[in-house]
Amino acid sequence: MLFNSIVFLFSFLPLLLAVYYLTPKKYRNYTILLFSFIFYAWGGVSYTLILIGSILVNYLFVKQIEKNNAYKKSWLIIGLIVNILIIVLFKYLDFLIENINIVGASFKTDYTAIPFKHIVLPLGISFFTFQQMSLIWDVYRNENTEKTTLSNIALYISLFPQLIAGPIVRYNDIVGQIKHRVSTFLLFRSGIQRFVLGLFKKVIIANTCGELADTIFSSSFNSLDSPTAWLGIIAYSLQIYFDFSGYSDMAIGLGRMFGFRILENFNFPYISKSIQEFWRRWHISLSTWFRDYVYIPLGGNRNGAYRTYFNLIIVFLLTGMWHGATWSFVIWGLFHGFFLIMERIGFKAVLDRLPKAIQWFYTILVVMIGWVLFRVEAFSEALEYIIKLFSFEKSKNISFLTYLDNERILVLLLALLSSSLFFVKIKTFLDNRKLTQTIVFQSLLDIGVVVLLLICIVYINSGSYSPFIYFRF
Repeated sequence: MLFNSIVFLFSFLPLLLAVYYLTPKKYRNYTILLFSFIFYAWGGVSYTLILIGSILVNYLFVKQIEKNNAYKKSWLIIGLIVNILIIVLFKYLDFLIENINIVGASFKTDYTAIPFKHIVLPLGISFFTFQQMSLIWDVYRNENTEKTTLSNIALYISLFPQLIAGPIVRYNDIVGQIKHRVSTFLLFRSGIQRFVLGLFKKVIIANTCGELADTIFSSSFNSLDSPTAWLGIIAYSLQIYFDFSGYSDMAIGLGRMFGFRILENFNFPYISKSIQEFWRRWHISLSTWFRDYVYIPLGGNRNGAYRTYFNLIIVFLLTGMWHGATWSFVIWGLFHGFFLIMERIGFKAVLDRLPKAIQWFYTILVVMIGWVLFRVEAFSEALEYIIKLFSFEKSKNISFLTYLDNERILVLLLALLSSSLFFVKIKTFLDNRKLTQTIVFQSLLDIGVVVLLLICIVYINSGSYSPFIYFRF
């Protein structure tokens, strides 16, 4: 079930809100847990059985670790291995088989290929499995001194706003809210505002940019000129940002409607002036997860420069693989890892002495080239597209302007302004003059939210099926 669907907006969400707030407070967790399972089952009942099975298995690991005996570390290792195997089975098995077949065929002419298993990838498995791995690790570290319960763990894992595409929530960040939370009118109202903002990002900005990017990337790369190639990757860069940050905004907003305060997942990554800064601002929950559960346990930067570089390569190799079972994602991860290492070696010191505009240009250029690797599955084709970017060819037949109309130009302009601090500075200006606290401003804000919602509904009714990009991860 999509957040940007009519069935969610006019059936599931209103029904859940009504039942939730009519339920006595001590039973509300069970209400939202039940509806979370229904939400997930909408994509397939078998998915829900996998989710429930995964929750039960990890609950058993948690209870064994909580005994705090001599087998505590063994249970942690077993738990981590089981969760990794679950991801490998559902997400990477055919990828491994494909590469084994390639290697086998290169050594033996009569090699019998292993048949593909074609296992269906459960929605959000990378997200909820990572949450469960952090859960058992945090319990092992005794970071949460209170004993866990099955209902708390089940709600933590399956809470529907962040279940399918994050943010990746830590158990220690939300367990207190699961046990005790206060719902207020102001929090509920801010939740609606944040949800509608995310809906607008997805339905209006991301989908429009996505249509433009799909049109260009579906063309023969040989026929593209440089301006069109740049238009395509700019559109895709904006699409993936507003698609994913839009989902995160909706998740945060929905959480607030039920009293939960989910942490931010994006912080204007396209204003970054280094790749290090970009990863502090992009998909914050994933980058901090890898930092705390992979990079630091590997030694972080505590064991010398070369070990630090090795740890970074491992982290970004895994970051690429987390996004999908293709070599293009692996190359994309290593591509970012390379620039992070270059910045650590000394390039960052050089960069800091340059004008901020040049720092930003370097960063956004690296990020967009990386998005080509991310978007185009075949590396040879991605390389062809990148060459087109810098070939400075101009088509004599078709201008890139033919891909644009008034709507696309307006949306692209809005996307560029929204991905910068333009609107933040306007809000700061109004805050400093205490205009945002006036009844007039708050009334206009509420009217604006309603107008945005109506525009989104019109687009949803007239548009086609458009899942979030990160659903497939």
